[in-house]
Amino acid sequence: MNQVVSLRASATGSAEDTLWAVMATFGKTHRVAEIFSNRAAALSDRSWREQQVSAYASFLRGSQQPVPHYSVAPIRRADLPRKWTPLPALGFLRGQFI
Repeated sequence: MNQVVSLRASATGSAEDTLWAVMATFGKTHRVAEIFSNRAAALSDRSWREQQVSAYASFLRGSQQPVPHYSVAPIRRADLPRKWTPLPALGFLRGQFI
């Protein structure tokens, strides 16, 4: 009971509300590929996704699939779409762009 707890809310929301999103960009389309609670994990996932894309770049071009570009950005939990699901590394599943 000897702890001091700050009740002042920040202007951008609480720390638990802010997540780090790996964003996939396909031309003008932006999708949340994955979310993480810390930036280091998001950067690691972005690096892994970029490695997967570079390994399969010729396959993506040959199958006329868009090549995704990845970035990391903060996102609020409230900004996620209701039925959001993680995006596969190459951006498509069963021949369909997701």
